[in-house]
Amino acid sequence: MKQHKHAACTSIMVGKKAAMDGSNFIARNEDNFVANWPKKFFVQAAIKNRQETYVSPYNKFSLQLPESGYRYTTSPDADQTEGWYEEDGINEKNVGMSATESVFANEKVLAYDPLVMQGLAEDSMTTVILPYVDSARAGVKRLGELVAKYGSAEGNGVQFFDQDEIWYVELATGHHWVAIRIPDDSYAVAANQIGIEDIDFDDPDNYMWSDGIQEFVTEHSLNPDFDRWDFRHIFGTNTKQDHHYNTPRVWYGQKLLNPSVEQNPESSELPFLRRPDQKISVEDIQTVLASHFNETPFDPIGSGNEADKKRYRAISLSRTANSHILQLRNDSKKTLAIEWKALGIPSFSPYVPFFTNANDIDKSYSYVPEKLDLNSAYWMYETLAMIVESHYQEFSEPNLAYQKELSEWARRKIAAVEAETVKMSTTQLTDYLTEQNHIIAQHFNQATKEHLADLVTKGTELSKLTFKMDPNL
Repeated sequence: MKQHKHAACTSIMVGKKAAMDGSNFIARNEDNFVANWPKKFFVQAAIKNRQETYVSPYNKFSLQLPESGYRYTTSPDADQTEGWYEEDGINEKNVGMSATESVFANEKVLAYDPLVMQGLAEDSMTTVILPYVDSARAGVKRLGELVAKYGSAEGNGVQFFDQDEIWYVELATGHHWVAIRIPDDSYAVAANQIGIEDIDFDDPDNYMWSDGIQEFVTEHSLNPDFDRWDFRHIFGTNTKQDHHYNTPRVWYGQKLLNPSVEQNPESSELPFLRRPDQKISVEDIQTVLASHFNETPFDPIGSGNEADKKRYRAISLSRTANSHILQLRNDSKKTLAIEWKALGIPSFSPYVPFFTNANDIDKSYSYVPEKLDLNSAYWMYETLAMIVESHYQEFSEPNLAYQKELSEWARRKIAAVEAETVKMSTTQLTDYLTEQNHIIAQHFNQATKEHLADLVTKGTELSKLTFKMDPNL
């Protein structure tokens, strides 16, 4: 099997009491091995009376799909020959899912429960779970049931949320996994390594796990600790790659949200859960996902020495295909589900808010031709990233001003929409939010094209193919 998605992605989850506006959040950068991997974003319609067998183009995993499924937002690959990779979305029951964060188990546990090559993998996960669950907890249970029946093809971290709960699942081996409910007053950052720590098997309200996992660990003498059952210690890794590719991203995310705490970026004992120093806004989550060790010696486009700039893998990359923040707002009379989408490199792109209780996003997000076309949101933001980075010193400030202006507009727009929705019926609400999605997309598209035009015009003066005549000659 070709594994083009592995060893990528950064995730963040924020509980509603840790959030400034009382929302639950799950979010992730979907990264790839290549810089150019086009993504679509649209709404999958609800399904009834269907008789269909799903077969993965990636590894031939197959199962009989349920006859009925909920409507949901989806972000699949534009080219689905290697798999659908629907990745993230929120269904009509306001249940959200982001899948997956690639994680890796150690050789000791894999020796006794190896991965199942034709088992459930990232490419299929959202497709076979999100349309069929009506709560975050039900999402974890369905995932666990599928892994028990078919096995897991990869190590993966999976996020689920609803208005009440956030759950994070780590699939480590062919059949063994744990899940933790993120406390309402906490956040978690995950970056391509097993991060969940102690499991309380007497607290099924806040932890879930695969059948027989305790017996599996005992039978094969896999627990290195004397007095605790730490999933990270038992199933995880602690390698040079972890210290340079993975843990520094967790360190930087926690540095932004807990600046009072001093930690080592290469530490293997960074806590999985933290209470933030201050309440977290959606803009704070955007800052984490768009970050590249800003204002540290490790920034690849900063002023550090070459060794430091290449020392650690940053959160935002040229190969970030799809950065998303899923939000369930709890401060309005109607719970509004919002999917914030940043295409291109999130360091240079705005996060565009779309309402998921809708029948459509916008044509510009589902239109993804093979080559550059500014009518495609994917290609427009890829173009923006390339232009900004090509003259970063000159273009970073106007780019940040453009992002800030759109962020302000987004907040005003969401507030205005909320005020309009209070007395609407479900049908009226769906039609209205669909209309608003088109308006939002058009506003961001127009602003981005104007920003591109401004940068290109300024860029014509920055060519090195110039010559200033000495008047004394």
